[in-house]
Amino acid sequence: MYTTRLLEPALFDAVTAFPAVYIGGPRRAGKTTLARRLGNRYKYVLLDELDIRQYAAEDPRGFLERYSPPVIIDEIQNVPELLPYIKARIEADKTPGQWILTGSQQWALMKGIGETLAGRIALLHLYPFAISEIQKEAGHQSEGFTAYWKSLVNVEQAAKQQITAGDWITGGGYPEAVLGPQRSRRTWFSSYVQTYIDRDVRGNVREGNLRDFERFVGLLAARTAQQINTAGLASDIGVSLPTIKAWLSLLEASGLIFFLMPYHRNFGKRLIKTPKCYFMDTGLLCYLVGLAEADHAVQGPMAGALFETACVAQLYKRLSVWNDERTLYYFRSTDGLEVDLLVERGGVLYPIEIKLSSTIDSAKVQNLVRWREIAHEEGRQSLVISTSTNVGNIARGIKNIHFSVL
Repeated sequence: MYTTRLLEPALFDAVTAFPAVYIGGPRRAGKTTLARRLGNRYKYVLLDELDIRQYAAEDPRGFLERYSPPVIIDEIQNVPELLPYIKARIEADKTPGQWILTGSQQWALMKGIGETLAGRIALLHLYPFAISEIQKEAGHQSEGFTAYWKSLVNVEQAAKQQITAGDWITGGGYPEAVLGPQRSRRTWFSSYVQTYIDRDVRGNVREGNLRDFERFVGLLAARTAQQINTAGLASDIGVSLPTIKAWLSLLEASGLIFFLMPYHRNFGKRLIKTPKCYFMDTGLLCYLVGLAEADHAVQGPMAGALFETACVAQLYKRLSVWNDERTLYYFRSTDGLEVDLLVERGGVLYPIEIKLSSTIDSAKVQNLVRWREIAHEEGRQSLVISTSTNVGNIARGIKNIHFSVL
């Protein structure tokens, strides 16, 4: 059964306005399934298959004659040489909705798209299921962040069809992992990692370094929701600092991790300036650190980091629908004042704290109280995301919401 995606309205709007649409994101996030929702009028071709890939690379004009628009070209990063030929065809015919391109590697592809199709293509990004998609509520979404924030501020109870925090964290959001049998989930993630290394990593990492790369991913997973320490990772694995930075860029470009930058205004305090690293999917994250049971995920030593990762990734996915994910920050000063998440929109800051706790009281939100004072934001509503179903005000201007309503 098909699961409605949050990105659908943006995709349907894009195909009416642009001759080409690009859907990027990690492998197996559902890009092909989403693209094929556009209907049977679109031809479909997958560039993962060797013979098709060779045909496209060796005879791009013949390939585009055979697969003429409207067409979905899946995994376009395998033959980026097609992009100039697609550009030429768009110059001759700017009819909207002709070309749907998908890609799971973004580092070289996005450069190619920027150089050849700028202004002619809508750029969309699809990530593993958000919690509203898992709970079958994606059809009831807000139009833009301001409306979304207002809906969170006004929420009065947890979601009716809520998933447990443990199941949400260990299951993650990859459609096949979420919708398939739970007993086969570990096998699915194992196969996913191997496919990722075989198709996306080989050719970008030296063959002799592949085992070190796998160790690096495992160590990075154990440090999710922490400030990134590239020098420490380089020392632990025994590779150079530039190698670690290149591997981080590779994972980010693949949509497997993202970085939260520190907020730059100091409000009279000295700030921590190192970004924090998060995994996009907690199911994959749990597999990498060896967690399979939901209870262990919410009670073990990584519980707080896992819950924070799930919530921050959820907000990242939500904002990506509106192409606003780069407006997410965290705040931490050298004297210990920290706010887990700041969303900046039009010069306005929306602060959020994340607490893996079923009991939320004023003592647990003192960082938010202090930050609101130094930022002179006492009049702006702040949120706490927790596992407490007691939705409501905790302190003046600070409201608790259950994670299921995200």
